[in-house]
Amino acid sequence: MAGISGTRSARVRVLIVDDEPALTEVLSVAVTEAGWRPYPAADGQSALKMARGCAPHAVVLDGMLPDLDGIQVLRRLRYENPKLPVLMLTARDALEYRIDGLENGADDYVTKPFSLEEVVLRLRGLLRRAGAERTPADDSVRVLGDLVLAGESREVHRDGDRIALTAKEFELLGLLMEHPRQVLSKAQILDRVWSSAFDGGGNLVEVYISGLRRKIDRGRSPMIHTVRGLGYAIRPAEHGR
Repeated sequence: MAGISGTRSARVRVLIVDDEPALTEVLSVAVTEAGWRPYPAADGQSALKMARGCAPHAVVLDGMLPDLDGIQVLRRLRYENPKLPVLMLTARDALEYRIDGLENGADDYVTKPFSLEEVVLRLRGLLRRAGAERTPADDSVRVLGDLVLAGESREVHRDGDRIALTAKEFELLGLLMEHPRQVLSKAQILDRVWSSAFDGGGNLVEVYISGLRRKIDRGRSPMIHTVRGLGYAIRPAEHGR
């Protein structure tokens, strides 16, 4: 992959939609090495949910998906964000299929098999034309797995679903996401979120952690973990649990 990485701009988010895990993985590596953040999705419905949550700057979209047709996903993405750059992938080289995709809003096409360098170069061109690499993005956006926190808009999404938090819950989640996988003690949390270490503060932290878990983790693989005797940590969800 030497020679395709450029100026680091980790705030640029690229949604990768393909049902082949091996291909999704290598595309994610290529996107990461180019200095962007990859957001992989294995089917159309997951891609649409993730797009609402992570607000991608560009999309790499396979034309053949197990649930929705790639053109259907393209139309819905275009409906919600008409200016979103979309690079279509397809194993079909029929001119009619490529024309169909372009007429429905695809900005460019790459036919399988393709080189990763070509995909990155085409994506870079689309991002530059859209201004995504030149225009400063929201530095306050934090992403961990399928959890997205946007500081400026004060919004939180998990797997594309919006989650309503109180002001203190939002600050607490923001602190945890600033330090992913790191164990934070109750004293550290009190100092950063409440600017105090008053008696009974440990119980206050427990109450807010419990409330945050109900909203973030309910019905999903857990992300907020208790490390007995030490504190709390947030980690990406383990899928399949």
